[in-house]
Amino acid sequence: MNEYGLATYKVADDFARRELDWLLGVGQITLKTGWRLESAEQLAALRRDFGAVFLAVGLATTQGLGIPGEDLAGVRDAVDFIADLRQAADPAQLPIGRRVVVIGGGMTAVDAAVQSRLLGAEQVHMVYRRGPATMGASKAEQDWAQTHGVTLHHWLVPEAVLGAGGQAVGVRFNRQAWVDGRLQTTGLHETLAADMVFKAIGQKLDTGLLHDFGLTLKDGRIVADDDGRTGVSGLFAGGDCRLGGRDLTVEAVEDGKRAARAIHAHLMA
Repeated sequence: MNEYGLATYKVADDFARRELDWLLGVGQITLKTGWRLESAEQLAALRRDFGAVFLAVGLATTQGLGIPGEDLAGVRDAVDFIADLRQAADPAQLPIGRRVVVIGGGMTAVDAAVQSRLLGAEQVHMVYRRGPATMGASKAEQDWAQTHGVTLHHWLVPEAVLGAGGQAVGVRFNRQAWVDGRLQTTGLHETLAADMVFKAIGQKLDTGLLHDFGLTLKDGRIVADDDGRTGVSGLFAGGDCRLGGRDLTVEAVEDGKRAARAIHAHLMA
């Protein structure tokens, strides 16, 4: 996560790589790359080969907008944009639009918006469907975005990405309001010009194979106690994929520490 998921402006001195080098230097730790958990059979094999398995798979699937024009050139997932930045030899050379619209209200949306400004975008709009009080980004993150020239919009739900010649040229929004206790569209439209649109409306867990293995899921996440114990003996979970997590790196680290102690107790029992 620290290597691929944090905006470049938040990362100093390649700390994630140095931390990984330190970890592998401890010894008795094997890192296997290029492997994906894609079936219940793989999970069963891990449980046969090891005394305990800790799932820290995050929320790897991004949410789509489900609106016309989403497949136009210039429309992409914010998490992919940030990953490209983190792996670029020279982030300053990464293409960025002149007029950028970021759809979403969380920290990923802030990262994409601020990074767009730092890369030279002339206008950056961050658009959220509800009010500022329910945004996933903290007040400090919202202020940080505005300090860097990002314009925040509230109560707007995307209706269509507008295009010309296969390229995104703008996004049409429908304004929302509370009517009789329900959030409803008002029929009032606003259009923002954009040659680049970032989707940052959330990520979700691929729950299919986990259901097949007998894990209890709720609200799209794995049910586990504070020490990561699931309903399956020897199988632990933590980080964003665990129900109750707040999608913060520092909390995922704490989940790992607590689970490590619980796993040790499980193996010694």
